[in-house]
Amino acid sequence: MMLLFMLSDRRPDEVLPAIGPLSTDLKVEHLSVVAAQDVIRMGPDLVIVDAVENPGQGYAVLHAIREVDRSTPVTVVLERRDLERFGWEGFADELLYPGAPQAEIRIRFAMLQRRVGRREGSQVRLGSLTMDLDSFVVTLAGRPLDLTYKEFELLRFLAERPGRVFTRPTLLREVWGYDFYGGTRTVDVHIRRLRAKLGPEHEGLIGTVRGVGYRAAADGRADDD
Repeated sequence: MMLLFMLSDRRPDEVLPAIGPLSTDLKVEHLSVVAAQDVIRMGPDLVIVDAVENPGQGYAVLHAIREVDRSTPVTVVLERRDLERFGWEGFADELLYPGAPQAEIRIRFAMLQRRVGRREGSQVRLGSLTMDLDSFVVTLAGRPLDLTYKEFELLRFLAERPGRVFTRPTLLREVWGYDFYGGTRTVDVHIRRLRAKLGPEHEGLIGTVRGVGYRAAADGRADDD
């Protein structure tokens, strides 16, 4: 039987009305959102985060979970109108809409578990840079890089989306969380530190788009005019 934790201020049947009939296959534990950072210690097979009524809070919960755990599969429940409000794909492995029927819920859970089970040793590559997402080991041209957690997360966010340009406010929201109150200078400081660790030969892996923001640049071009 799959052990499933639902993080919500509502009852599970209010979040996903069709989940009730699946109770013979799932053991559903209902926890308040305040327990987000403790849930991983309880060893769930799957975590569901309710972001329907308060998308911002739901996104913050996802971020809190990924701060302490990167491997437990997480599904977010949200409305279609909120799909583009936050970068859900950066922290959730799957999504469901509140009206999802029983068959869809069962299939998505099964597919998610199979997919996550194949993620061991998953890597992100950017030019000569390799990031192992399970071990947090980063190598550049064969040499290891010593990165802080936020440096790793910032580099990972950019490297997983090569060529896409992100403004400083967007990076603050996606990497530090929507409730982070630091200024955009925080992003610039971390970018400078990352480039210093990459070294002169490879600092161009993080490109600057003048007047806009930053992008991962596998071609090594540091700046755009």
